Amino acid sequence: MKKILIADDEPHAIRILRQSLERAGYQVEGARNGLEAIEKLREQMPDVLITDIQMPRMTGQELCAQIVEEMPQRDFLIFVLTSRTEIEHREWSAGIDNLRFLEKPISVRKLIATLDEYFSYEKAGGSGLV
Repeated sequence: MKKILIADDEPHAIRILRQSLERAGYQVEGARNGLEAIEKLREQMPDVLITDIQMPRMTGQELCAQIVEEMPQRDFLIFVLTSRTEIEHREWSAGIDNLRFLEKPISVRKLIATLDEYFSYEKAGGSGLV
């Protein structure tokens, strides 16, 4: 079973994603902010990280920077949830491999389809989303 870590400071967002993803066959764990997420990542790497950008204590952007610094060999996919579409909110991610943005409000069906496609491609010997 593929493991997904969701980092979001809104408990209802984690709950909704968890319910849908678990029904789709994924194992889901939640983190309330970037600091909690990095602690969980240090314990066990997920197959996918889904993170919000705006969180207290450590933002999604800071979390991604910390992952790059601490885990340069990481191979899990990172989805960054954002309602911000300005270019400056995406420029910081240019040098981070295997990172994709998902616009809020998120379509759970689209997320599950994207995850299924990613894991099918990976299983077939690919290295992620094309």
